[in-house]
Amino acid sequence: MAKEDTLSHATALAEGLLAPMGLQLVDIEYRKEGRDFVLRLFIDKEGGVTLDDCAAVSREFSELLDIEDFIQEHYTLEVSSPGLNRPLKTDADFERYRGRLVKIRTFELVADEEGNKRKTFLGDLVGSENQIVVVKLREGQLARIPRNKIAKANLEFEF
Repeated sequence: MAKEDTLSHATALAEGLLAPMGLQLVDIEYRKEGRDFVLRLFIDKEGGVTLDDCAAVSREFSELLDIEDFIQEHYTLEVSSPGLNRPLKTDADFERYRGRLVKIRTFELVADEEGNKRKTFLGDLVGSENQIVVVKLREGQLARIPRNKIAKANLEFEF
């Protein structure tokens, strides 16, 4: 099975398992690290995930993977929280974290409302509308960033 197919199948299984548990799949990775592969799930819920949540998902998901048996390579399963610098990937993420400090990196230069072109945007998330993410930059101006130009978006921890 191709890597993309493995990731797609694992994503569907994980989402089906997590929803009834009140958990959300934030991100999933399947990649080679050293000699073996790692299947890594990042999960979240309102109020944050606990070690018990991660352990329960690991047990249940491991059983599902054993039953489905679609991963041919030797792999390790890891389940964790997304951490303080949680990635933002979906419309729901961009809405849920309105008002929070975010860092967005784009594939190419994007201009803010004053015409300054950049690839890195740091500021407070205003929201998302029509596939455009709006950020009030630290310098005070707004930036409207098309979702298809975002390479990476994360919450930033404020000290």
